[in-house]
Amino acid sequence: MSRTLRAAAVTGCAALALGLLPLGATAAAAPADPARTVLPAGDGWGSAEGGVTGGAAADRAHVFTVTDRAGLVAALGDRDPTPKIIRIRGTVDVNTDDAGRPLGCADYAVDGYTIEEYLAAYDPAVWGWDREPEGPVEDARHASQLAQRERVRLSVGSNTTIIGEGRDARLLGASLSVQGAENVIIRNLTLEDAADCFPSWDPTDGQYGNWNSEYDAIELRGARHVWIDHNTFTDGRNPDSGLPHYFGRLYQQHDGLLDIVRGSDLVTVSWNVFREHDKTMIIGNGDGAGADDRGRLRITLHHNLFHNVNERAPRVRFGQVDVYNNHYRQDAGARFGYSWGVGFESHLVAEHNAFTLARGTTADRVVRPFNDGQSMTERHNWFNGRPVDLLGAYHATGATRTIGDDAGWTPELRTRVDHPAAVPVLVGLFAGAGRGIG
Repeated sequence: MSRTLRAAAVTGCAALALGLLPLGATAAAAPADPARTVLPAGDGWGSAEGGVTGGAAADRAHVFTVTDRAGLVAALGDRDPTPKIIRIRGTVDVNTDDAGRPLGCADYAVDGYTIEEYLAAYDPAVWGWDREPEGPVEDARHASQLAQRERVRLSVGSNTTIIGEGRDARLLGASLSVQGAENVIIRNLTLEDAADCFPSWDPTDGQYGNWNSEYDAIELRGARHVWIDHNTFTDGRNPDSGLPHYFGRLYQQHDGLLDIVRGSDLVTVSWNVFREHDKTMIIGNGDGAGADDRGRLRITLHHNLFHNVNERAPRVRFGQVDVYNNHYRQDAGARFGYSWGVGFESHLVAEHNAFTLARGTTADRVVRPFNDGQSMTERHNWFNGRPVDLLGAYHATGATRTIGDDAGWTPELRTRVDHPAAVPVLVGLFAGAGRGIG
């Protein structure tokens, strides 16, 4: 396409996005109360086999408005499957005690744990590189981590809608765990800084060792029929760039933003923003998890913004994953490893996405295979304003690990497919918390 035609296409797309041309419905006619909106028919894998209604059928006794951790915990209750709606108003910080007083990392430390003692005990010059930490100092770190987990990991039960009220609803430090639950909707929230105060050092992890942390902003584990929509995920006040390095490695306090693992199935992830993060999204968390994951992990990602994320957008094992109409944006100086990780028995389809990456970042870096003999379907994607064959760019580097060009299935559950030239404008206007809802 010529520069003139590309400009005309983008101008038309901008007019479309601004409402000067029909945008096309992204959802069925929504009720007056956004908390009772259900996933539209045909909108991704979440809409298959019965769809996602969350707590739309909740009676008045099961509609809650929460403004603090205590209220949120009470509303979540004991995983009673009775339909419920939980509205979050303002900022809810889960690193607080039962009276609402803020808690810092020192408040969770038990058995005399300090980072200084931990560093002294497991310095590779003393401890070595061939075994993981053990002993009383490691036991104290682990016990401290469990103390924090009691505060920050919140369990979400079946038939639940969690929705932010207005444009500024925020969960600070929370890890929402949707484990073994079904029919869950999470919308219109900013989920910020699910930080682990007590990462563990593993000198055997990789060539140079690594710090590993707990807590995803949202983890789906054995969950079915889930809709994650119009949220913003970010490390916010505690970015990796502000964290120290110990033993020559980043003291990583963040795990995933949205991880979908252990037999989770039928999930739609739409119109979200994932920003300023390292290990963003993993779908299937182990090559040996086939008993749980094979035939499951059917996930759709569409109209999401991945902005300055280093990797895993997503990384896939086993699943039939449909990734379309997403915008991948990387600013100059931001770390970039890869976007799409093609893992063991993955069946990834990636179409009609747009990449806006910093000068010097080449198209061959978008895809990374993690196993031999894997395949994916990749087509109709744009890279810095031009159509590009991303698999071809990868193979042109002479990489020894090749990727086949057919994922073995064809997505059918899409309510709309936008031209990739339009995607940056559309996603920029409508993705994230506080946009496009109500």
